[in-house]
Formats: sequence, C-alpha cells, structure tokens
Amino acid sequence: MGITASAHAERQAVAERITVALVAKAAEDLHRTQERTGLSKTDIVNRALTLYEFIDRKLANGSELVLRDEQSGETELIKLL
Repeated sequence: MGITASAHAERQAVAERITVALVAKAAEDLHRTQERTGLSKTDIVNRALTLYEFIDRKLANGSELVLRDEQSGETELIKLL
C-alpha cells in the first residue's frame, strides 16, 4: 500500500511538528475560536503564530498596535508584555 500524492504533498508541506501543553485559558480560547471559525486547531495555531510574528516585528521597529471600534470610533493602545 503506497502513499497517495496528496498525503505525500501534505507531509512535505509540514516544516515542523511540535507538542504543546496549553494552560487552561489558552485551551478555552482555542476551543472558542475553533467553534466560531470552524478552523482546525492546527490552522488556528499557525495563524496565531504568524500574526504574533508580524505584530512583534512591527512593535520592535517602533510601530504601535491600536484597535479601533468601528461603531464608536473608540481606540485602544495594545501592549504585549
């Protein structure tokens, strides 16, 4: 029994596999995000890491992270500790 072309392509696309122990809050957030979006846990974690890298790089280069409520126009300055 051989490996299908799609299974082989998927295996090649995976750059690294890790095991992560999530704290309770992170596990709850992951579950809620999965329910809301319908995405897999893997997709959510990959997107979260890519977003974190983008934001961290921008902050390191002097940018600020600001959220604006579309309805009220209220803004919040977000600080990552």
